[in-house]
Amino acid sequence: MSTSRLLTTLFWMSDGNNVTEDWTQGLVLQPAWDYLHKNHHDLLRSPLFPVVLSVSTYFVLVGLYTILDLLAPTWPCINRYRLHPERPVTWPNIWTTLGVTIYNHVFYIFPSAVAQWMWRPPTPLPAEAPTLWSFFLGIIGCMVVFDFQYYLWHLLHHRIPWLYRTFHAVHHQYNQPFSLVTQYLSGWELFSVGFWTTVDPILLQCHCLTTWSFMVFNIYVSTEDHCGYNFPWALHNLVPFGLWGGAPKHDTHHQRPGTNFAPFFSHWDWLGGTNVVPAISSHAAAATGEEEMKGRKD
Repeated sequence: MSTSRLLTTLFWMSDGNNVTEDWTQGLVLQPAWDYLHKNHHDLLRSPLFPVVLSVSTYFVLVGLYTILDLLAPTWPCINRYRLHPERPVTWPNIWTTLGVTIYNHVFYIFPSAVAQWMWRPPTPLPAEAPTLWSFFLGIIGCMVVFDFQYYLWHLLHHRIPWLYRTFHAVHHQYNQPFSLVTQYLSGWELFSVGFWTTVDPILLQCHCLTTWSFMVFNIYVSTEDHCGYNFPWALHNLVPFGLWGGAPKHDTHHQRPGTNFAPFFSHWDWLGGTNVVPAISSHAAAATGEEEMKGRKD
């Protein structure tokens, strides 16, 4: 090997090591974190920020799905992905669920936010961003812990009649959920979910950037589970081996309440004998068949 080629090889090896080190030392996330730290320092430190982030994320996602629900009856390209295309979401459905959601935010979330603002100290913002490894590992860890907590909570609130009637029955008034059913909940259930979402990252000592990302992801998954759509890009269609629940399984839970209790993964339902794979509707099967035919033609 010539000297020039050897020097070139060593250069690329050195550069590759630097890239690997960047990933492990968090330099991938550091520029974004520096920007947030510099330009939004006071906002991020506020005890109200996690509440504002969660509420705004929820209403943005629900707003997008609601637009799809209203367009679906006249737009076949949308309606084909609905789990129940023959049952459109109506304005009375929207107003009823939105009313309960606003009630919960006014009488439960808003007082909790004020209490945090008054008594909780500002969030300390470390100078360093989390490493990419700790960022994703923290989110996955929070998901695993939350999945176990909610599986047990959910199972108990179905198996104990008093708990079901008092706290959880309101959520099951709709046996074919749509996005606004996500927070069509009792105050106790809303508090339980919010408590674990807040406490789990603290227990796992996550960076605040990891914590906020987990909160956003958790809301996204909850909304997707209730959306009533089976989009090709939905998480349950991307995660292999049936490891992820998703909208079809949660839709089945609302029709068969003794099944599919876990919010994220499927392993607790497998172990507990409560896992049920939903049957594909004829409409969804037709849509899937059309996509396969298009793929073969291409």
